[in-house]
Amino acid sequence: MKKVLVTGVNSYIGTSFKKWVSQYPDKYIVESISLRDERWKGHSFKGYDVVFHTAAIVHVKENETDHYYKVNRDLTLELAKKAKKEGVKQFIFLSTMGVYGTETGHITNSTIPVPKTPYAKSKYEAEQLLEKLGDQGFLIAILRPPIVYGRNCPGNYTRLATLALKAPFFPNIDNERSMIYIDNLSEFIRVLIDHQVGGLYFPQNKDYVNTTELVKAIAEAHGKTLKVTSIFNWAVSKGLKQSETFRKVFGSFVYDKEMAGSPSTVMNGEIIEYETVSFEESIIATGKNIGD
Repeated sequence: MKKVLVTGVNSYIGTSFKKWVSQYPDKYIVESISLRDERWKGHSFKGYDVVFHTAAIVHVKENETDHYYKVNRDLTLELAKKAKKEGVKQFIFLSTMGVYGTETGHITNSTIPVPKTPYAKSKYEAEQLLEKLGDQGFLIAILRPPIVYGRNCPGNYTRLATLALKAPFFPNIDNERSMIYIDNLSEFIRVLIDHQVGGLYFPQNKDYVNTTELVKAIAEAHGKTLKVTSIFNWAVSKGLKQSETFRKVFGSFVYDKEMAGSPSTVMNGEIIEYETVSFEESIIATGKNIGD
């Protein structure tokens, strides 16, 4: 029986993980804790095998950027030190693909992170501090997932799905993006815990996602046929050079499939297949709450 403490009682990824492993009641005990005030410091971490740290600040006002570092970096280190001192064996940290400082490109093991935003910088600095704290008795696993999507997931996917249901047509774009469905990410985290490993990981779905095919699949899941056209591709090409939003939607941005945590991945000498839900199934499951 593994005992897991998830930080962030309202975290989408944290609560989704807790729900996912509830199908194994004889293997995991998962509890959540809030870090919004100082009370967590009085909570004993003794008896927990794993701390899964998902709590973070994503958006703050422009004049409060120091808050990113106080929460995403300093609080993370304080939490990890407490976990190590009180006998926790594994610390899983949820970082971001944003540490690479770009919206497009092919990321490999040799790609050097150059974070640009305060959010990404604070996450990357936390990673570096955690790596110094880790040892054989306190394993640090750092995750840099790409776009995460799933039922009720906040963020860009929901906006894209809403567009798929309202737009009369969509540009026919040839691009590739790394993405991961929430249940596949939850299964990957479960595998990390079972194998009790540390390291840097880049979990993603087996196949890269084409934005046009994604939007068409979303529309079809709702019984709608979306027309695609190449007429406006020139405008998209121009937008890719000038707009961060265009790059996030229409640019290619992938993790190399040979990177740790990509399907199929190896842990303790064992080949792991953690994609439990196919792309088609995931779109249908995610789309249930879009436009309903």
